[in-house]
Amino acid sequence: MAMERESSGNAQRLVAAFTPRPMKLSLLTAALQELTPRERRDADPDLAVEEWLEFAVQIGAPNIELSAALHPSESDVPAAALLDPVANTLDLRAPFDAARAARVRRAMQATRVGLSDLAYFDNMLAAEESVRRRKHALMLRVFDAAVLLGADAVTGFVGRNPRLGMDANLTMFEEVFVPLLKEAKARGLTFRVEQCPMPGWNVSDSWHNNIAYAPGPWIALHRICERHGVGEQFRIHYDPSHAILMGQDTRSVFQYLKDTGYDFLIGGFHVKGQVIDARGIAAWGYGGQTIQRGDRDGDTPSADPAARQNAWKKQTVFAEHELPGTARHDPLAYLQNRSVDWLDHQLAARELLRIEPDKTFLVVEHEFPPARIQDKARLAPILAGSLAFTRAIDEAAAAMYALQHEVLPAQGIAVQGFGREAYRS
Repeated sequence: MAMERESSGNAQRLVAAFTPRPMKLSLLTAALQELTPRERRDADPDLAVEEWLEFAVQIGAPNIELSAALHPSESDVPAAALLDPVANTLDLRAPFDAARAARVRRAMQATRVGLSDLAYFDNMLAAEESVRRRKHALMLRVFDAAVLLGADAVTGFVGRNPRLGMDANLTMFEEVFVPLLKEAKARGLTFRVEQCPMPGWNVSDSWHNNIAYAPGPWIALHRICERHGVGEQFRIHYDPSHAILMGQDTRSVFQYLKDTGYDFLIGGFHVKGQVIDARGIAAWGYGGQTIQRGDRDGDTPSADPAARQNAWKKQTVFAEHELPGTARHDPLAYLQNRSVDWLDHQLAARELLRIEPDKTFLVVEHEFPPARIQDKARLAPILAGSLAFTRAIDEAAAAMYALQHEVLPAQGIAVQGFGREAYRS
């Protein structure tokens, strides 16, 4: 913040320059998994990355979050059981070597599109050891690809062993996830955990299938990491849609982190909303549909992989994801935590978290069901509009913060009104 003294008669006052600091903008490539059809990208593993970089230019995304996943031929989860096509824009069936990296870097230079980070969202605490080894091996390949492409972070899940209770999962985290963080540290990387509880990840009655779902668990996990010298590698990739899903609001979440001394934990953001359906809440509550979902045959999981999608009724009966800008402006919904107040989200991040805004990424994530279309021509203007909305909201928040927290205080001028307060019911 630039400061200078201005003389007025015999008095001098400190004047702060107006220097807003917008965040960096990015887009998760899982927004359009079939931009490059599988028959083309399977034959040429780096073609999908090149075409996504070109698409990013078309829709105004200055950066991408590059998505990796187990190939359908290698995954433990049948493709038919997933809500979306498999998001392996980055194909890592074979290691990502220097020659592949050079090809992608050339495409990045040609398009002038950068990388915010790499992403691989999977269950790192899978119960079966052989399955878990396969997932960890892919994560290590993602780490190596991040290094070769000059990214400093990888985003993903912790997950959960559904056969164990939550406390036992903390022990398992220490045994099997901390070694991944040590590998990240050896490569100079940070691992950012998205906090989705993943209620539909399996056909059990468990709601929390990713143990890193809220500030309480984040702090418990970080303390484990600190004991093993990898506290700096464990960070959160905050997504406000999941807070709404659990009845939380962003300002209170951030205030809690500040109150407990963990305001440093959030290192990046997924920009995805959630719209709560009051009728669905009336029918099922925040636990979602618990019976007659269609994902089980009696007391056993359905043999039909497509039927397993019904496990997501734990969530979808009362909530729908929002692509930023697609939900109506609804002040009452913001106050009742039924939708994301995007402007306050961005203000609260600046006011309560230990971040450098101009070095922090806002990654737009698209999971808005009616627009989950795998058609480039149709989806391009939708994503372009959401990116423009996200940019404009953050620029407004940056301007408000600079004016209210730097310019006016330097001159002893009070900010008007009260604003949204944390913990207020």
